[in-house]
Amino acid sequence: MVAPVFEEFEPESDCECPGCVDRRRAAPASPAAGIIGHPAAHRTVVIAAAASAVLGAGHAVPALAAPQQAPDRPGVPADDGPQTPQGSKAPLHGPGGKPADTVKLPTTTRTEIIDRAKKWVAAKVPYSMSAYWSDGYRQDCSGFVSMAWKLPGNEWTGSLHQYATRITKEQLQPGDMLLFHNLTDPTNGSHVVLFGGWTDHTHGYYIAYEQTRPNTRRLATPYAYWTNASKYVPYRYKGLVAEPADPSVPAVPGKEGGGDSANPGPGAQAPPYPGRAAFGPGADNKHVTLLGRLLVERGAKRFYTSGPGSRWSDADRRATQAFQQAQGWRGADADGLPGPLTWSLLTNGKGKNIVAGASGSSGGSGSAGAPAQPPRVPAYPGRGMFRPGADNAYVTQLGRQLVKKGFGTYYTKGPGPRWGEADRRGVEAFQRTQGWRGGAADGYPGPETWRRLFS
Repeated sequence: MVAPVFEEFEPESDCECPGCVDRRRAAPASPAAGIIGHPAAHRTVVIAAAASAVLGAGHAVPALAAPQQAPDRPGVPADDGPQTPQGSKAPLHGPGGKPADTVKLPTTTRTEIIDRAKKWVAAKVPYSMSAYWSDGYRQDCSGFVSMAWKLPGNEWTGSLHQYATRITKEQLQPGDMLLFHNLTDPTNGSHVVLFGGWTDHTHGYYIAYEQTRPNTRRLATPYAYWTNASKYVPYRYKGLVAEPADPSVPAVPGKEGGGDSANPGPGAQAPPYPGRAAFGPGADNKHVTLLGRLLVERGAKRFYTSGPGSRWSDADRRATQAFQQAQGWRGADADGLPGPLTWSLLTNGKGKNIVAGASGSSGGSGSAGAPAQPPRVPAYPGRGMFRPGADNAYVTQLGRQLVKKGFGTYYTKGPGPRWGEADRRGVEAFQRTQGWRGGAADGYPGPETWRRLFS
């Protein structure tokens, strides 16, 4: 093989500057003069010879690029250097080039956050790290939270915390987030979900709104998550504002305010409905307190052993359901969660009062004027009692309650103490009647399944 031959030369120049004229005069007598170059601009051209021996006959030989000249002065780039398409490393910036911590964040309420999350759940938005939904947000977990919080752009798990304030587990309310950013390997395991409220008083499970494969979902999830549970951190969005009702929600007015109860007096404006996110498991706010006091005024005092208070409880649910049933509502219309119509009737002093002995979902009739006693729910024995191979009295107790509730069709005999497929299928059928799907309806009773089954 013939090696390429390289030769350096300076092309002819007709420059008439004194330096070039002197150089051309000295060229015949000085061998080195040919490579001194123009005092202002020196160019090097590389010619490749015998390239066909290397690349093979018939192939075009590309011209080789001229070597990049070093800057004339340190720190000053060469004029013909490429322009970088990206900026230098800098803190996270928001709209208008301002640092994120000084950008005026879009404001939103908890109800709006959850409503936006529900839209993706209903649309079953497919998970993707590169695709964008019709609203402009990226279809991955951090894009989902960016959308729900109405952020000005698509963030990632490494930047979302800059838009939020760290809180504790007990401070979590609907619309907050649980964030895990894996610092050692951000692409492995990092995830973020929206908190939708606790499923029960034990705070062991919560409703998670999340973007995951195959699509957006709403699912009862163990705290803090299925995996890496100890690494998830709760945060609250900095741009969160009170519901429209908050500034005008009054304390219970006295006689000087024109009324002698929790109901506004004549001419007083009833507080607007704060939204569904203000009520239900995990809610802790002034709207729950006002709801309870309004219900007590309408005949629900017997449901409360203490309070009413700001933290949502089963007493609030049962009292609300009793009021809804007093209006003649049944089924989903009397689910114990106040909707706009329930709230309007209560705050405006309209509708029918709760009749003596009405007991909400407890099913007890009670005697006229006597407090209705809620059914005693046996203590939950733990998940280990309900697994393949389990053989104990709790399995029998569970099976009998399934039969009592109408979910015993899978038993060919029994129920008995040994856990079997009939037990699992019965539990799964019950869970599905609660509206649960996926991992929340796996046929294995957790604390909330147990509570609802025995209520």
